[in-house]
Amino acid sequence: MRIGIICYPSYGGSGVLATELGKRLALRGHQVHFISYDRPFKLDRFHENIYYHEVEVIDYPLFKFPPYMMALASKIAEVSKWANLDLIHVHYAIPHSVSAFLAKQLVKDKRLPILTTLHGTDITIVGHEPQFYDITKFSIEESDLVTAVSSSLKEETTKIFKLDKEIRVIYNFVNPEEYHRLSMPGLRERFAEPAEKLIIHVSNFRPVKRLKDVVDVFSLIKKEIPAKLLMVGDGPDGSAIHQYINSIGLSESVWFLGKQERVIELLSISDLCLLPSEKESFGLVALEAMACGVPVVASDTGGLPEVIRDGETGYLLPVGDTKSMAKKALLVLQTEGLWQEMSHRGRLFAANNFHIDRIVEEYEKVYRELLSN
Repeated sequence: MRIGIICYPSYGGSGVLATELGKRLALRGHQVHFISYDRPFKLDRFHENIYYHEVEVIDYPLFKFPPYMMALASKIAEVSKWANLDLIHVHYAIPHSVSAFLAKQLVKDKRLPILTTLHGTDITIVGHEPQFYDITKFSIEESDLVTAVSSSLKEETTKIFKLDKEIRVIYNFVNPEEYHRLSMPGLRERFAEPAEKLIIHVSNFRPVKRLKDVVDVFSLIKKEIPAKLLMVGDGPDGSAIHQYINSIGLSESVWFLGKQERVIELLSISDLCLLPSEKESFGLVALEAMACGVPVVASDTGGLPEVIRDGETGYLLPVGDTKSMAKKALLVLQTEGLWQEMSHRGRLFAANNFHIDRIVEEYEKVYRELLSN
């Protein structure tokens, strides 16, 4: 098949998943065309069967803001014609699915089915804004087929937009051959003493991630056992959480590592992952941690219960219940046999239920269905 993939090229989960999906599809013999304003950062080397097409946006004085949606639509139409694309797979509803719809109108001489995959914030944040509500609903309804990365997101989307349209659930994935616990001699010692436990949090440092809760849980853990915290990521709440950590005297116990393209090495030296988010449409960080044998203590919200088995691969607690999160974290960290069991079960659960090849096969099945209709 000849597949056009539309995604954001940045560090966000939707762009990463779209790029990894495209790379796997190319390995399986499909021709994949990425269309975006920049090369996806995971597309950092030559891959057979993969093509990248840059959307050039005109900076014209008449326009206060560059008209990216129109430029993207034009590029999709252009590539679909000369590459003879069979279908367009859009990741993230706004503006990608709208641009794909416009492109479809531009190439009426050929059939161009659109698959839209919803990832979360395109629905729960962007789509919720009054000025984007109608256009988001339109783009979903006009897509030939729609998938969501969790049952929770599917239900929320249907409720928010009062949809009759069917939404399929195809989960995010992990590559167990890449994500597994590595031997990292000397790395752990850079951050923690041998007797200290190493806790990790990975996010985009936005309010929904509840960074204060991360620090409060860690503070309660540290009162009971020696521990250090790795904060991986960056974002709008970064400055405030630095100040908070300084104000409570934990600056010597917390490492800020910024955005990291790869977290496998850091997960491999960690004992526990904290994810006390307000909401997670799926919880890719939790999945990657489990694949690396790291138990997860997280909020019982959104798609996280579909990723984490409470009491088996980690613990799920109510949003904001930092005391209970700390209590469960200490249980895992102080009970050697329990940690080993959760680490092993988490790895198996991630590999068996979210293996990249299994999920790619589900997308291939959907592609074939689109082309047969």
